[in-house]
Amino acid sequence: MEKLIITAAICGAEVTKEQNPAVPYTVEEIVREAKSAVDAGAAIVHLHVRWDDGRPTQDKGRFKECIDAILKVCPDVIIIPSTGGAVGMTAEERLQPTELPIEMATLDCGTCNFGDEVFENTMPMMRDFGKRMMANNIKPEYECFEMGHLDTILNMVKKGQAPGAPLHFNFVLGVPGCTPATVSNLAWLVNAIPAGSTWCATGVGRHEFLLAAPAIAMGGNVRVGFEDNLYLEKGVLAKSNGELVAKVVRIAKELGREVATSAEAREILGLKKK
Repeated sequence: MEKLIITAAICGAEVTKEQNPAVPYTVEEIVREAKSAVDAGAAIVHLHVRWDDGRPTQDKGRFKECIDAILKVCPDVIIIPSTGGAVGMTAEERLQPTELPIEMATLDCGTCNFGDEVFENTMPMMRDFGKRMMANNIKPEYECFEMGHLDTILNMVKKGQAPGAPLHFNFVLGVPGCTPATVSNLAWLVNAIPAGSTWCATGVGRHEFLLAAPAIAMGGNVRVGFEDNLYLEKGVLAKSNGELVAKVVRIAKELGREVATSAEAREILGLKKK
């Protein structure tokens, strides 16, 4: 079994300091949380950015500022900027980080309910995202929130509308209004991906560690972090993203799975550092 790649989604676009004071907004806070995650064992940082007042943004300059600052203290880490942004942003807004010299970026694979809101990813939008990533030699992390999303992106890849093999998927389960975070749902998705693909499981909220453990045992990879969950355990707020990553490392150790460094993750994912 390959080593476990841990991704830390350090801030997201929706969570706030009112919910957990450790949620990062400023560049300095984002660097602090990225470093805490990498020091604990994360090979990848999944990155949203904020303005200093906490407002989410896809501004290319803000992304560059944060990426450069993270790489100064964590020079080997893989950074995956989000092209999901925040609900309501236009496709062109969301695509801004793909103009930077990045290795990977997320590509959301379909429209879905997102709590009380609708996260829009139409077919024309997804084709535009796929075209941009192919043109800029960016490997997508294909984010699937629903079972139909997987079929959609596999058809796009087959038609040459999005980057092809080796494919990497992130199955985000437990979002209110989307596919529930159950082991059977995760297994259904994993069993449908092409041979040679890699995958990651993201359990939202209280499902974070309940999904992490079976993903580790199944040979997949795991994402944790403040974007998805603010608690170390029931009623106990995490003090940092590093605490969440460290808990996954402990689970992996108990299950006999070694944790990948960023260099090892880059090899597993077929990346060449830019």
